[in-house]
Amino acid sequence: MSGKCTVYFVGAGPGDPELITVKGLGMLESADLVVYAGSLVNPVLLDRIQGRKLDSYGMRLEEFTSIMAEAVKEGQKVVRLHSGDPSLYGAIVEQMHELAKHGVDVEVVPGVSSIFATAAALGTQLTLKGVSETLIITRPSGQTLEEDDLAALSRHGATMAVFLGTHMIEEVMQAVEYPPDTPAAVVYHASWDDQQIIRGTVSDIAARVRAAGLTRSAMILIGGVVDPVHYRRSHLYAPE
Repeated sequence: MSGKCTVYFVGAGPGDPELITVKGLGMLESADLVVYAGSLVNPVLLDRIQGRKLDSYGMRLEEFTSIMAEAVKEGQKVVRLHSGDPSLYGAIVEQMHELAKHGVDVEVVPGVSSIFATAAALGTQLTLKGVSETLIITRPSGQTLEEDDLAALSRHGATMAVFLGTHMIEEVMQAVEYPPDTPAAVVYHASWDDQQIIRGTVSDIAARVRAAGLTRSAMILIGGVVDPVHYRRSHLYAPE
């Protein structure tokens, strides 16, 4: 979607400032105003911004969307910078609705999700023949989610990526119904300079994560792809 009054929602990528898309970086460097999502965005990337920068952390939705709408109506190029990819836990639809009240359109520029940076850090793939052909993306219940589906989803035996759950990893591991020896990993700040990887199983990963002192900014990955020992070769490389 594009138009005379358009705000650009840009995915900043998972952390490494080089993992933003070429289009996304061009948007940042040419923007008059960039409203970014707090500490989730690497400060090194923020240094590439020539225009005005505004941290939306702690601001009400109506407040920062009003600022963006006013700026774009004044002829400024406005970018809303999200971490990872805006479509995953980015709360962008409510922002779009609020901007629409001001007569402002939105164009989304996708980004590299932390899911993919996590897989890269672990040196694996999220779907693997003979292990799991399905990826489940979810999160545990908490302040903004009354109930989760961790138990039911885990019964599929698929690869599971859990966002926003490191602070309650004990509850997550108690809720899922994978066999106790199912491989699991937690990757803190995937692709950042201070990236940290904790490996284990469903039965012991929580204790390992607690011992490492990790409570946030990490992805939980569960399933055989974490430790891919028994898998089948792709038909692409082994044609029948």
